[in-house]
Amino acid sequence: MQLALSEEDQKFREEMRTYFTTQVSEEIRQTVAEGRELSKDQIVQSMRELNAGGLAVPHWPEEWGGRGWSELKRHIWHEEMQAACVPVPLAFNASMIGPVIAQFGSEEQKAEFLPKTANIDIFWSQGFSEPDAGSDLASLRTTAVRDGDDWVVNGQKTWTTLGQYGDWIFTLVRTNPDVKKQAGISMLLIDMRSEGLEVRPIELIDGGHEVNEVWFSDVRVPGANLVGEEGQGWTIAKFLLGNERVGVAPVGATKRVLARAKELGAERLAADPLLRARVVELENELLALELTALRVAAHSAGGEPHPASSVLKLKGTELQQAVSELVVDLGAVAVLGAGEGDATLDWYRRSVPTYLNLRKASIYGGSNEVQRQIISRGILGL
Repeated sequence: MQLALSEEDQKFREEMRTYFTTQVSEEIRQTVAEGRELSKDQIVQSMRELNAGGLAVPHWPEEWGGRGWSELKRHIWHEEMQAACVPVPLAFNASMIGPVIAQFGSEEQKAEFLPKTANIDIFWSQGFSEPDAGSDLASLRTTAVRDGDDWVVNGQKTWTTLGQYGDWIFTLVRTNPDVKKQAGISMLLIDMRSEGLEVRPIELIDGGHEVNEVWFSDVRVPGANLVGEEGQGWTIAKFLLGNERVGVAPVGATKRVLARAKELGAERLAADPLLRARVVELENELLALELTALRVAAHSAGGEPHPASSVLKLKGTELQQAVSELVVDLGAVAVLGAGEGDATLDWYRRSVPTYLNLRKASIYGGSNEVQRQIISRGILGL
């Protein structure tokens, strides 16, 4: 099955392709193409280059930088961005807290935070998971207690991705311990320079530093930094996670990696029909996922993501992992036979840390086990 674009949509695709390949730093795009880690400066620069062309947050309300595009155009934007090796706008800003503030924030919060969020003048962190509240997020224990006009926050968050770069953190806190656990949760926006807030690195097995612990010790937060109403945090979290799951299926990036693997592994694929069958199966599943992404986008309305967004999260991460495993299998032979200076050597060598790192994809954004439960209830009616 092929998607047939109208002349207008085809012209739009070409416009996106031209912008992404001419207005975003070639050095940054090369970093993505080679599978290397982006620096903070590169993340900020690329999103600002997108924002300069009105392409960082097209899904936001138009008064705050959105473009009012059709769902198909948003899909084309996302796919062409990934195909051009352009970093997707920082999810914490563009897909998480930005839409939350636009939907639930006060007018003062919108004016203060949305322009800075779109231009990444604020680098946001996410304060959701805790040591005993990961997949069971409603069990969180970080507390916020009223003291005059302020909230006083105590507790711990963990697995805070890129928290070492964060300026502000959007944080779920327990404001009422005496009600049903989902009903006692609120969301606060917290300046990470606040007294009593400490970020501690979690060193990964390869020595890398991607995730962190964030500790709150009597951190004072102005009352004006409460998002929505007290006790509305669980509703806000579901809204945010629904948006996160829509974006967590990077079809374009996965297709790009698979195409590169086919190119570099052409000789071995030609000699091994089982490997070729794996590639064909992955291509077919990616096409099915792409069509599902379009369906989810077309049926997400009123600030409530379609239940099939859980399918995107589940299948998207499984396909990411499957493609990364194929690359490792192809690279195992290539690396053994390659000498220094071989054009494919570094790409294949980086495939192993990428494969290992992507094991986490089954957990973040709501574990895949939880997604199966959502699918069984929300889609299958079981």
